[in-house]
Amino acid sequence: VQLVESGGGLVQPGGSLRLSCAASGFTFSSSAMSWARQAPGKGLEWLCGVYSDGDTYYADSIEDRFTISRDNAKNTVYLQMNSLKPEDTAVYYCGTLTRDTIEVVTTLEGYWGQGTQVTVSV
Repeated sequence: VQLVESGGGLVQPGGSLRLSCAASGFTFSSSAMSWARQAPGKGLEWLCGVYSDGDTYYADSIEDRFTISRDNAKNTVYLQMNSLKPEDTAVYYCGTLTRDTIEVVTTLEGYWGQGTQVTVSV
């Protein structure tokens, strides 16, 4: 299983970013995918997940600012982030259990990528 995140970077408060996660090594089209993040000095925060059929599930803390989506033809999952705040600064990870299950994890259980840094600052 390989998961490679991209799209992170430095953005000003109020800005937007779209993260991508390219997946390989498992049957992506039948697997749920999730995004989580870890801010400096804090624990892992699960953010959202998308089932194989496109149904989504979000943590309450997202406040409708983030949208998860997937493209099964490209084996890629996305995280669109809008109205970014300094407190969104973190390393963002995509992950999977390689089955159509979403778990609200607090550690990197299952398969996770190396992460992509998002920094929200003026």
